Amino acid sequence: MQHPLDRTRMTHELSAPEASRGSFVSRLWTNLAVQDLLIAVYFACMLFAVLTAKGPGADESIRTVLIDIGCLATGLLLTRGEILRSGTLLHGLVYRFTLFLCVFLSYFQLRSILPAVSPHSVDADLLAFDLRVFGVEPSLAWDRYVTPHTTEWFAFFYFGYFFLLSAHVLPIMLLGKNRLRVAHFALGIFMVVCTGHLLYMLVPGWGPYRQLAGQFEHPLEGGLFWRLVRATVDAGGSQKDIFPSLHTAMPTYFAIYSYIHRRTFPFRFTWPFMAFAASQIIVATMFLRWHYLVDIVAGLTLATTAALVSHRIVVREIARRERRGIVPVFIPLDWRRISGRGGDPKDHDGDDGPREEAASPPDSC
Repeated sequence: MQHPLDRTRMTHELSAPEASRGSFVSRLWTNLAVQDLLIAVYFACMLFAVLTAKGPGADESIRTVLIDIGCLATGLLLTRGEILRSGTLLHGLVYRFTLFLCVFLSYFQLRSILPAVSPHSVDADLLAFDLRVFGVEPSLAWDRYVTPHTTEWFAFFYFGYFFLLSAHVLPIMLLGKNRLRVAHFALGIFMVVCTGHLLYMLVPGWGPYRQLAGQFEHPLEGGLFWRLVRATVDAGGSQKDIFPSLHTAMPTYFAIYSYIHRRTFPFRFTWPFMAFAASQIIVATMFLRWHYLVDIVAGLTLATTAALVSHRIVVREIARRERRGIVPVFIPLDWRRISGRGGDPKDHDGDDGPREEAASPPDSC
């Protein structure tokens, strides 16, 4: 029996895409994907938060978020509104960079937004929750094991988080050919990051390093990687971004995503490594005194939920878009030319459906 996701070519050959008919507004709305709406809601929540902020820097935060919204709206109008021809390299690049840059750059903006929106902290409540529910605070319990060698070990993995992030986002989004895997990866990442950033505003905290500063007997001292971690956090960290732990959620999401797609290259080889690396990064967040245990639990919950829910959403969205003749969520980038003939998915290769779970071709990403 032919699966609906196998009828991509037939759908686009027999009828013009639904989104190509009607007014510009109708075309824009029809082309919007779940992740587009998710990110729009995210920035709407950010705007509401800064408009009602009473802390220092509120006016600057409003301007920052309005710029973000303007960039997002412009990118979506150009791509989902098909001002840029769908299917061209330029269209694909503008769409990808619009979403990822707007969302990920907003993290660095939290350094000024969080003090404006949430000038207080709930460190005492988070610590009390850990002691009441778990009976332990790992950063204190592990203080006896702090040496320059153990600090450097965990600092290596903590800093390696940024390499893992780049090693997943850039190849999958720029070189990925399989529409299901690319869309699954993107939606899951956006669910993790957007939810995490909004929760930072609701549950602001500094972390054990500050709340428990007088209770540690062994100072954190290390070599190159510990210095890199300290410099990175001091330069780019949002300072009150602990609940949930995105240093936990992101590597965990990568590990779960890799396991879900373990029958395909390169994930059949990388998922065990990702599982190990994620475990070390998670321990590092507490060993290096950045996070409470409840932050880790929240991060694990967020990553698991995003990985499973986003996969279900993407499978259904791909089927719906193909059934209605709507341009795919992502069209593989054709690096062989600057522009193409249009957005006809038959011009691109890619296994679009869940049949990959049964027998997947050895294509990358």
